[in-house]
Amino acid sequence: MNIQAEYKSKLKSAEEAVKLVESGESWFVGPATATPAHTMNALCDRYEELENVGFCGTNIGAPIPFLVDPKFKGHIEYCTYFTRPPLERPMANKGMIEYASVCFSKTKYFLREVRNVTGMITGASEMDEEGFMWFGPQGASVNGMVSEMCNKIIIQVNKNMPKIPGDFPKIHISQVDAVVEMDYDIIEFPESEITEKEQAMANHILPHIRDNSTIQVGIGGLANAVSYGLEKKKNLVVYTEMLTPSMKYLDDVGALDPNKQITVGFVLGEHDLNDWAANSGRVFLQQNYITGQVAAIAAHDNFVSINACLLVDLTGQVASEGVGSKTLAGMGGSSTFVRGAALSDGGQSFICLPSTTEIDGKVTSNIVFGFPTATPVTVNRSDVMNIVTEYGVANIYTKSIKERAKALISIAHPDFREELTAQAKKAYFI
Repeated sequence: MNIQAEYKSKLKSAEEAVKLVESGESWFVGPATATPAHTMNALCDRYEELENVGFCGTNIGAPIPFLVDPKFKGHIEYCTYFTRPPLERPMANKGMIEYASVCFSKTKYFLREVRNVTGMITGASEMDEEGFMWFGPQGASVNGMVSEMCNKIIIQVNKNMPKIPGDFPKIHISQVDAVVEMDYDIIEFPESEITEKEQAMANHILPHIRDNSTIQVGIGGLANAVSYGLEKKKNLVVYTEMLTPSMKYLDDVGALDPNKQITVGFVLGEHDLNDWAANSGRVFLQQNYITGQVAAIAAHDNFVSINACLLVDLTGQVASEGVGSKTLAGMGGSSTFVRGAALSDGGQSFICLPSTTEIDGKVTSNIVFGFPTATPVTVNRSDVMNIVTEYGVANIYTKSIKERAKALISIAHPDFREELTAQAKKAYFI
């Protein structure tokens, strides 16, 4: 059977395709740009026929009904390993979905051994002349690995999905059980604006970054402030979780090594960035569980890891996932990138946070004596190198508790330093 005949034999309506889903099974849904709302909605329409169907994934890109309606409990339920707004974060804190604290480097084990995933529903490109459908900007970060553990795969093909090269960016029609044809708009992720505090933090970090460094930066205004600030550096290498417009800018101005590919887990930007990633020959999508391995990170000399967090205590523990019992993000790859940077020859890591947060009109310090009850520790204090606020950089790597507390108090907001000092003295930290 040729590929066109095979494709036609597997072409189904969404309603027909989702009949492959049976009670008691565990399925994966493609992330963000790979979330096929049309097919998932068809599945939700038959929820009363199903019992104990578990879906998992991250950063769902469409308002699938089982995220928000309690009637799906016991029929179709969802677990995420990274909560992002506008959908997963609020629903996780309302008990509508589960959250699993899983580092990106461990997603293969989590999905195969813990969730026992055997099916996948995802968006992908139209089939090319060789019979492949491409997973696109976010789908390529995980879908290839998931496809290897599945015995049922449903693809919703979308002519708008860009074909970005990588280590496992596509799937062949022979591996697919059902194809649904339904185009949808590719979600865009506009750049975050850079705040005054974020720019101040970036200004503290930039002098520490040398030419020929390999860089990893997280998401948001801080990452943009750092990346754009690197424009005069030479022969930088990008090895990071996500490609942002600032990385393209660094390539455009000649700050990146032209002989090294830009290795990222996924693309996070607007259509022009997706097009550049697909056509420039510079970008290589590597699955996140591979990119985030400590040994792979440490293999790069002068590795620089830059990430944001929510809270830091006076001993150097870092909270990035949530505060108290409230989930605000996920583990992502921050802990492994911090550890990998510490093992890199000449490596450095910087974990950044504004010194204060205002909640309900009250200003609170983000450098604290101790975390609120139930706050998860995302990065172990033994791995942390540098903590950064708008007031400076505290190098606490392998320092004593006394040295850590003094350094962290020095970069806390001035209004809270006296209180933190008193708390530290009472605990005999200093």
